[in-house]
Amino acid sequence: MGRPPLSSRLTPFVTTIFAEMSALAVRTGSINLGQGFPDTDGPAEVAEAAVRAIREGRGNQYPPGPGIPELRRAVAEHQRRWYGLEWDPDTEVLVTAGATEAVAAALLALLEPGDEVIALEPYYDSYAAGIAMAGARRVPVTLRPDTGAGAPAYRLDLDELRAAVTPATRLILLNSPHNPTGTVLDRTELEAVAALARERDLLVVTDEVYEHLVFDGAHIPLATLPGMRERTVSISSAGKSYSFTGWKVGWVTAPAPLVAAVRTAKQYLTYVSAGPFQYAVAEALALPDSYLTGLRADLLRKRDLLAAGLAEAGLRVFRPAGTYFITADITPLGEKDGVAYCMSLPERCGVVAVPTQVFYDDPDAGRSIVRFAFCKKDEVLAEAVRRLKEGRSA
Repeated sequence: MGRPPLSSRLTPFVTTIFAEMSALAVRTGSINLGQGFPDTDGPAEVAEAAVRAIREGRGNQYPPGPGIPELRRAVAEHQRRWYGLEWDPDTEVLVTAGATEAVAAALLALLEPGDEVIALEPYYDSYAAGIAMAGARRVPVTLRPDTGAGAPAYRLDLDELRAAVTPATRLILLNSPHNPTGTVLDRTELEAVAALARERDLLVVTDEVYEHLVFDGAHIPLATLPGMRERTVSISSAGKSYSFTGWKVGWVTAPAPLVAAVRTAKQYLTYVSAGPFQYAVAEALALPDSYLTGLRADLLRKRDLLAAGLAEAGLRVFRPAGTYFITADITPLGEKDGVAYCMSLPERCGVVAVPTQVFYDDPDAGRSIVRFAFCKKDEVLAEAVRRLKEGRSA
């Protein structure tokens, strides 16, 4: 047929590692600690709100392009209540088909071909695809494990970040709390990012979907720092905070000109989505703060349960400060390659994990690191740990 049908920009992204490993879990009947979705639904009253919206005919037809007014007001109120950020729900809030679409639309809207985008690696795989679709160039800055005093963690090298900026840099794509490492950037790191963005006149797109899943430290939105509101596109969603990942309801908050730019791209991707679920998410955002406090406490306990179990199974654990993922080094098991390890794990002991080397431009930087999700029932985590312990010498 001559030229291959798939654009060369998308050739590296034919399938995602999450789809591949989840299919492997189904095929082998394994416990899936790979893909990050809870195995229990969110609050019953929120699910009932979606059912009620459907029965009442709200959102069953096309909702407004920017999102229903109720949800845009709820998002603006959420940002004001938690962070003191004031956004106009009519011009500075945009509802999207999850955070993934929000990121893609932002990149398509804000980048010209040839622009450079700084992204922290390991990075969520859709970032690389979105940058490629925009015709831009990804410039990775690597988060590296800090093995000093205290629990091991990943930290951002601020000198490396500054050195990555060139005259072609247009945008920094920031993810905190960070998937897959669980790193939560602290105020010093964020202030350095902000200073660099102001100095070099850069835009910043922040993926904050794990904003309420912070166990150590605190989530600080970049837009709250001096001079950053006007140059930051903040993104979040209901999937992680309210355990309805299948609904795909996300949002953008930013100054009106940036929201208008993102909306221009977004309207030609999905136009609108998840009509009845938007009404339900508006109600979810109005739940008492105690719901999110309870969710965080439950996930903290699960984090500690899985971290202890992985350590007992012989892995070197990097304790996450946020999200619902743990990364661990398989080197103490005598293993060297995360892909080979994860591909053999289902047959060996009936557990699925995700190799993080696929989230690096330089695979060697994460070759022996794998990611496990702990947003599962206690009994599921306990059984996974038991299998890992029994299978380590297989």
